[in-house]
Amino acid sequence: MMSTPLYSQGDARILAEAALRSITAATARARGEEFFRVLVHDLAQALDVMYVICGRVITMPDGQEGIRTLAVWAGQDFQPNIEYSLQHTPCSNVKDQTMCFHGSGIQQDYPLDTLLVQMCAESYVGMPMVDTEGKSLGILSAIDVKPIDENKRLLALSLLSIFAARAAAELQHQEREALLEERVERRTEALRAAQASLVEQEKLAALGALVAGVAHEVNTPVGVALTAASAMSSYTGQLVETLNAPKVSRSDLVNLAGRLNDAAALIESNLHRAAELIGNFKQLAVDQGTEHVSTLVLHDYVHGVVSAHSPELRKAGIKVVLDIDSMLRPRLPPGKFSQVLSNLLMNAARHAYPKGQGGEVRVSARRDGDWLLMEFADDGAGMEDGVRERIFEPFFTTKRGQGGSGLGMHIVYTIMHQMGGQVEVRSGAGAGSTFSLRMPMEVKACQPLQTD
Repeated sequence: MMSTPLYSQGDARILAEAALRSITAATARARGEEFFRVLVHDLAQALDVMYVICGRVITMPDGQEGIRTLAVWAGQDFQPNIEYSLQHTPCSNVKDQTMCFHGSGIQQDYPLDTLLVQMCAESYVGMPMVDTEGKSLGILSAIDVKPIDENKRLLALSLLSIFAARAAAELQHQEREALLEERVERRTEALRAAQASLVEQEKLAALGALVAGVAHEVNTPVGVALTAASAMSSYTGQLVETLNAPKVSRSDLVNLAGRLNDAAALIESNLHRAAELIGNFKQLAVDQGTEHVSTLVLHDYVHGVVSAHSPELRKAGIKVVLDIDSMLRPRLPPGKFSQVLSNLLMNAARHAYPKGQGGEVRVSARRDGDWLLMEFADDGAGMEDGVRERIFEPFFTTKRGQGGSGLGMHIVYTIMHQMGGQVEVRSGAGAGSTFSLRMPMEVKACQPLQTD
């Protein structure tokens, strides 16, 4: 008398379709590690087996092929992922890309597979995970502690075949995604490096323009002093001739003494002017190369920065008015603070008065508790809404093709945030622009300039 199966082929097909729909729905929205965990759990329930393992092929330290599990379901819960060698296992030659089925006696067939012994395995079904290029990526296997009959074998092979392909697609997607992220990261790092380089170039270009302006400015008082010195030499010769003459006139001596005195005063005042310009520039250049925090006499320091930029400001017809209490003494990093002031001054010189009519820039400051509040206001052309909204974006400039890099105001924004402060702008077309700076009265040591 023939034994009858627990369920007919029609029942098996219905069960397979139901399991397929259930697992497909469960894994449809899962990605990454979650996808593999959902897959092994639901396959174990659908097949009524103790273990389902999903793993990817790796090369072991001894050069042999192995498996690193992606998810392991073991009866009641997930198990930690492990690595094991494929040698002496049912799917030892995974590159053959053939399914492995052992309905019973799996431990006797593979006595050297210690993992099967630990699992008390009796039956095994394994299916290779093959990608779209025909490469074996891993193995999806179902293992049970009791034999697998013919009907369950067909169900297992059907489901494992379908979901091994789906798991391979997910694994291939992850690999491509990881590769893409790596490429994006490399390119992002390259862009960051390029942007940092451009920021440094912008700072050097601004300092170069300042050098040129100061050099031109210093030439004037030095030239006047040289002329006066030459005149003094001439007056000294005339004085010697007068004194050597047979008859010395008091009025001639007084006249020559007056000329010598005027020339000496002219030399002194112009050399003082040149020394002041050079001192302001030197201080500015030294400050921009340091990161230390110092107590600043704010009025005097801002005045020194403005003086260093006087050639550019005068060329643009800009008068700077300071409204800063002489007793205000914040602790700031002079280098970064001077960069902020320099960029705001140059921004006004280059953009606020496009028709060259010039105007007034007012710099004011006051203390508000632990905060220093400054305003940098011009009465120039102002900004349209679209320009105002993007003013602090890197590389945004209205002078594209005219030497503008679009980094000046971005540097202001970055430095202000480095100092624990912030900068805002109010402006309208034809209504001038006001930059409001808010920073701590005592700034902590700043970090290196970042551009991301």
